[in-house]
Amino acid sequence: MRNRASLLAAVVTTLAVSHVSAADLPGKGITVQPIQSTIAEETFQTLIVSRALEKLGYQVSKPSEVDYNVGYTSIAAGDATFTAVNWQPLHDDMYKAAGGDQKLYRQGTYVTGAAQGYLIDKKTAEKYHITNIEQLKDPKIARLFDANGDGKADMTGCTPGWGCEAVINHQNSAFGLSDTVQANMGNYSAMVADTLARTLVAPAEMPVGLLTSLLGAPWFLWLILRRRESGDE
Repeated sequence: MRNRASLLAAVVTTLAVSHVSAADLPGKGITVQPIQSTIAEETFQTLIVSRALEKLGYQVSKPSEVDYNVGYTSIAAGDATFTAVNWQPLHDDMYKAAGGDQKLYRQGTYVTGAAQGYLIDKKTAEKYHITNIEQLKDPKIARLFDANGDGKADMTGCTPGWGCEAVINHQNSAFGLSDTVQANMGNYSAMVADTLARTLVAPAEMPVGLLTSLLGAPWFLWLILRRRESGDE
């Protein structure tokens, strides 16, 4: 599945004007409220858009972290102004549920060609000649990915409500994998951290808190230094 990411904003808000003078900045006197999910990589995208809006004279409030469902309804209700992330088609159902084009405005594409797929480690794939998901119907293959001893492969899925949830559930049914595969859905960041903690140093396990600290500390240090350089602190 191919995806694209774009900027999503309240339909009543104008967010970009080119070639304006300092005296005619379109955002002068206007405060905007960005929102984002808890996925760390989205902070970078949000900061880029926020900085662009500041250059246009807008007063940009501190981003609020919310689940996507809440984010879309918040923008539609006017409780937030924009999010820098709108994945198509993964977020289409949530977008439509919040009012779609009548309530929301999305424009521009800054990431194209993103692809979804199932990932396993190369060593296991080559050793057992695994090339497609249907091979997980074999209980022996499925047990290679059993994390809790129930005999089923534990698949790290995605956040409920995303289009990928429907795709995973459909393919598990279509390929007859319900007896050998357990698709786990939940907070994406938490599930990925748990998966990495169980597999990076297998057969030992790394505490999830230690892993998230190692991954998160450099990122938050960068944010602190960036804020200081910009004079926010």
